[in-house]
Amino acid sequence: MKGQAIAHGAITVINAIATGKGSAMGIDLWTKAKVKLTDEIGVIKGRILDDPEESPILIEKAVDVVLRRFNLNQKFGAKVETESNIPIARGLKSSSTAANAITLATVAALDKRLDDVEIVKLGVEAAKEAKVTITGAFDDACASYFGGFVVTDNFKFEILKRSSIQRELDVVLFVPAEKIPTTAHSIDKMRLMAPFVDKAFNLAMNGEYLEALTINGLIYSAVLGYDSNIAIDALEAGATAAGLSGTGPAFAALVPHDKVDDVANVWKEKDADIIITKISNKKTVLE
Repeated sequence: MKGQAIAHGAITVINAIATGKGSAMGIDLWTKAKVKLTDEIGVIKGRILDDPEESPILIEKAVDVVLRRFNLNQKFGAKVETESNIPIARGLKSSSTAANAITLATVAALDKRLDDVEIVKLGVEAAKEAKVTITGAFDDACASYFGGFVVTDNFKFEILKRSSIQRELDVVLFVPAEKIPTTAHSIDKMRLMAPFVDKAFNLAMNGEYLEALTINGLIYSAVLGYDSNIAIDALEAGATAAGLSGTGPAFAALVPHDKVDDVANVWKEKDADIIITKISNKKTVLE
């Protein structure tokens, strides 16, 4: 009784913490999860292969919520391995992506079927129980699970808008070495920005995700104390949009292919890793 799945990462268009409504888009980074059910009832052992020192609590919670969903938590345990090229705790949706891959793989290991949105909701529940998210990050989870561009109401678990992205833009990521969990930030400060974030959200609802991403990033950079010049430098170098992803510290830029080197070179002058990838319209799938 085994299951294996791959989910892709995402970047922020609108951070939902201020208002409860958010938006994100898929990118072509990934997390793979392998789940093997065992007869050690209630014992869930997780290993993060690319970062063994990281806590496995999200793995444990993700498997547990699926077992509880089918009333099988008193019948099985599990051994789980995850592998990923998404930097953890940088605002690049590593938790949402891992939760999606693990929940889908666990459902498959049980030889069960659930609709896609219910699988996403189980992953969100796991992230909340693991305390790796503030709002539950339904927007991030949907962008990771379905790919493309999504707008959601995170309080109502409702997808307000969803579409594939056809624009030919690359994604350049500015990834500082420091890990900063979402829960390390002040919710009250972020919620002060709600009227301004709402205006950016309206742009996202109208499909103007490039403008929304940039404005949202500038707002959250200011309130969280990040250097907004990181985004401005990318725009000056030719990026079409740039801004803080999640609560940082990573920044994301959407860039025409012929400007990727210019943006990467500007950012290389600062103290961070640079990752170049693509927009992803790929759905989370079993392997």
